[in-house]
Amino acid sequence: MNRENNPVLQAIFLRQTIREYTSQPLSETELDALSRAAIQAPSGRNSQPCHLRFVCSSDMLAQMNRDFRDHIGWDTPAYTRSEKNPFYHNAPVFSFIFAEHDSAVNAGIMAENLCIAAKGLGLGSCIAASVGALFGSPKAAQWKAALDIPENYRFQIGVCIGHPDETPEPKPRFADRVQIIR
Repeated sequence: MNRENNPVLQAIFLRQTIREYTSQPLSETELDALSRAAIQAPSGRNSQPCHLRFVCSSDMLAQMNRDFRDHIGWDTPAYTRSEKNPFYHNAPVFSFIFAEHDSAVNAGIMAENLCIAAKGLGLGSCIAASVGALFGSPKAAQWKAALDIPENYRFQIGVCIGHPDETPEPKPRFADRVQIIR
């Protein structure tokens, strides 16, 4: 198989973390494709423990960002470039992945499906987890209610998604960390 002609491999090889987005909203077709890609993520024993919420409201994201910043502090490593790039990096969509139990692996697989699907659609993505601190704050119940998430579910990971407004240089990959043992 020629990897240069394989669109899935190309999406994997060419995907970069994007932290600058245009204000162009995602179309319903794009959101539908991302939703379908996310729910196709494999999970242990097909438990499908993750619940996904796409937040497309800039007002809601801005308020979440203010509450997040107020909770963790204005000058912390988790809140770098805060005025320029909030936790959602000004993406028009932020996807929140929650699960009832610790499902970091399953959530990570779902997040990767979202990132690869986004790249395949010509979109950019950035995996973001620091906003999870918001769901350990005094406003956690308020935000879980706004996202229609049961109280006993925990934030696992999030993904910023939108139309890229930057083209970052590829980061080096450490091929020497892979070995094939025969």
